[in-house]
Amino acid sequence: MDASAFIEQLQEGVAPPTFRIHRYPAGMIDRLNLPGQRSVVLRPILPQDADAEQRFVTGLSLASRHKRFHVGLRQLSPSTLRQMTEIDYRDHVALVAQVQDDSRAPDAEPEIVADARYVRLAGTNEAEFAIAVADEWQSLGLGRALMARLARHAKAQGLDALVGDVLPENRRMIVLMRGLGATTRPHPDGPSLVQVVYGLAST
Repeated sequence: MDASAFIEQLQEGVAPPTFRIHRYPAGMIDRLNLPGQRSVVLRPILPQDADAEQRFVTGLSLASRHKRFHVGLRQLSPSTLRQMTEIDYRDHVALVAQVQDDSRAPDAEPEIVADARYVRLAGTNEAEFAIAVADEWQSLGLGRALMARLARHAKAQGLDALVGDVLPENRRMIVLMRGLGATTRPHPDGPSLVQVVYGLAST
């Protein structure tokens, strides 16, 4: 769904999603200008985005999919796709970036080029985060912008930290998170992963 169309539906009071959402965080909708005259709309994901989300994941390179999911999957299973698009916005929050292209056909679905999310860890004031950016949209500041917005929202919800499992070879993610003030520590499951801890006290 086009973000601008969804905003109009929200304003008209006629946009009930097919999945029951606790409270859609419309305040997180934003437009972001990136280098190279690129522009995206950042917004919370909806169940109606399932096809676009699947295209985003299958469009990632094998290396990028492995860094995000830690396995060599080709596409999301139906159950995983539902988990990633049917978001309650109470314990699970997910943002996508859609290309803002005024030249596209009016009925064309805007392309998703990034996905960032967190899921609250039961019984704690922490949440696990994950992020992926389309290969051709990396190194433009998009990942940093998404993480900063996730962090602000998480802090407003009373969370103390975002924690992520990162492959040691994913240096770009580790550098990004350290640049935001996160720290790294050995993963309890062994050296195949690094645990990134993004404390929210100073965000």
